[in-house]
Amino acid sequence: MKLHAALGFALCTGALAAAQAGAQAYPAKPIRVIVPFPAGGTSDILTRMIGAEMTKVWGQQVLADNRPGANGNIGVELLVRSAPDGYTLILMDVGNLTISPSVFRKLPFDIIRDLAPVSMVSYSSHLLAAHPNVPARTVKELIALAKKQPGKLNYSTGLGGAPHFAGMLFAQRAGIQWTYVPGKGGTQSMLTVITGECDVLFLGMLQSLHHAKSGKVKALAVSSDKRDPALPDVQTVGETPGLEGFVTGSWQGVLAPARTPPELVAKLNAEMTRIIQLPDIREKLSSQGTTPLPMSPPEFGKWLVEQKDRWAKLVKDTGFTLE
Repeated sequence: MKLHAALGFALCTGALAAAQAGAQAYPAKPIRVIVPFPAGGTSDILTRMIGAEMTKVWGQQVLADNRPGANGNIGVELLVRSAPDGYTLILMDVGNLTISPSVFRKLPFDIIRDLAPVSMVSYSSHLLAAHPNVPARTVKELIALAKKQPGKLNYSTGLGGAPHFAGMLFAQRAGIQWTYVPGKGGTQSMLTVITGECDVLFLGMLQSLHHAKSGKVKALAVSSDKRDPALPDVQTVGETPGLEGFVTGSWQGVLAPARTPPELVAKLNAEMTRIIQLPDIREKLSSQGTTPLPMSPPEFGKWLVEQKDRWAKLVKDTGFTLE
């Protein structure tokens, strides 16, 4: 019996040592980070920024692999089918991820069962922006305009994503109707508002702030609970009577396939947490209306469940679905 116990202890100790050695050796080759949206968007910008810092420290390239389509679901499916070895990750607007189970009737994955949360990266409020010719300077004036002409205002968005749902939540709370014009990601959506093809949109600050500051679009409000230091004179949506507590935004996070070894997840989390808290990275993000938001894997996992439930309620209330 003592021999069996000694052998069992030796096996456990050996397995632990092997796992630790594996984590220390990682990464031994380039890491692919799937970006399930077009180049130039918030997720793409963050992937390249963080990847460059990881490459400096680890000596292995971190490569962005843009796989846009289906509200990010094409990229997520690719991740789920990848080996759980730490060499394929995804960085995306995880608000979109938590919306998908409620609006797509058939998903080839379960966002809780098939994914391993690695790290939340950042939060940026949505900017409620309009074409300069839209005759509204405030949220109150925009609502009055929309009520005067139901359905006439065109809202530019990628269908089923976080900016789309921000518009839906706003319309529901404000009691207005506008026409949703589908696009292929935030870059295209912003372009249609800049050109005047569409009138208004919600979009993450990292992607929209410079357009507002240049005057290409008109900033009406931010969707955070407090005013953003990058636009201190622009009100929050929640400052408008009847819209108190309105908060939406772009939450960006990193995930791996389920069954990725916990020691690799922990190593990735520690490195990403370190990077997003570097003074120059914090300054770069802050200047673009984005806040570093590190979370442990368990905290991130809890957030995913809570947000999934939040958006399920809105879908139930509105009856919105996508095939």
